[in-house]
Amino acid sequence: MTRQNILVTGGAGFIGSHYVRTLLGPDGPGDVRVTVLDKLTYAGNPANLDPVRGRPEFSFVQGDICDSRTVGELVAEHDQIVHFAAESHVDRSLTTAGAGAFVHTNVLGTQVLLDAMLRQHGTDGTFVHISTDEVYGSLDAGSWPETDPLRPNSPYSASKASSDLLALAHHRTHGMDIRVTRCSNNYGPHQFPEKVIPLFLTRLLDGDKVPLYGDGENIRDWLHLDDHIQGIELVRTRGRAGEIYNIGGGTELSNKELTDRLLTVCGYGWDRVEYVEDRKGHDRRYSVDCSKITAELGYRPRKPFETGLLETYAWYRDNRAWWEPLT
Repeated sequence: MTRQNILVTGGAGFIGSHYVRTLLGPDGPGDVRVTVLDKLTYAGNPANLDPVRGRPEFSFVQGDICDSRTVGELVAEHDQIVHFAAESHVDRSLTTAGAGAFVHTNVLGTQVLLDAMLRQHGTDGTFVHISTDEVYGSLDAGSWPETDPLRPNSPYSASKASSDLLALAHHRTHGMDIRVTRCSNNYGPHQFPEKVIPLFLTRLLDGDKVPLYGDGENIRDWLHLDDHIQGIELVRTRGRAGEIYNIGGGTELSNKELTDRLLTVCGYGWDRVEYVEDRKGHDRRYSVDCSKITAELGYRPRKPFETGLLETYAWYRDNRAWWEPLT
């Protein structure tokens, strides 16, 4: 069996590191060599990769996806790229100084990777581009299929939509094997505590209050990290070139409903909640139609939300040494 050489960008972050740990774990494919390229910004944590650090199939490079020299050298040695690296927090993209960093990393960085892949491998390499359901915008009812137009409403989602289009353009123009995934809201262990579930869990574990935006009726579909990785691997190994695949978790909750479940898990009541001014341009509801990846690749979410939430709570409760320095 020919070993596959996979470059994972952003592989020290929340989703990327779980992907690497899964690839090199006991249930992984067993025929891969993995190199992580990560700039180690605030959301990248080398400790996330400690379980695989001693493996001979693993290597780590600290570097920027916008650095064409570093990227070119690495891509020459790898025939597949799974591209997680991105600025990803909506609130940060809304600040006066924030949007530029999102465009630089998410758009320019993706272009640098695509250029290197085209030069080094032409149509022979595989490029899996990890995106988000936020590129679709907001909807009142129903679920987005992959054919829906993109209507991003924040600088973050606009930068991700731009990178999606760049990646797909390289398939259409050059015939490159580009595969795009768009996921719903992720949760699980090792998530940086600026996102809502770890933010609320860490604050409640410290006995503090939690902030709830607006009326709390914004709705999100929740996807456990294990199920997201399952979907990505199906796309990497069995997906079709030039295609987009939605990956969802099948659990739609309003932010108020999510808050109630987090309070219950932590043993608190609503006196721990502070209503705060709503986020600018806050999308009302996200929901992805996963029928394509289900029909083509056999994807189905396996982790019930109640189980995943309890496991996530237990991880943050038992791993204060990981998150306390970050808060």
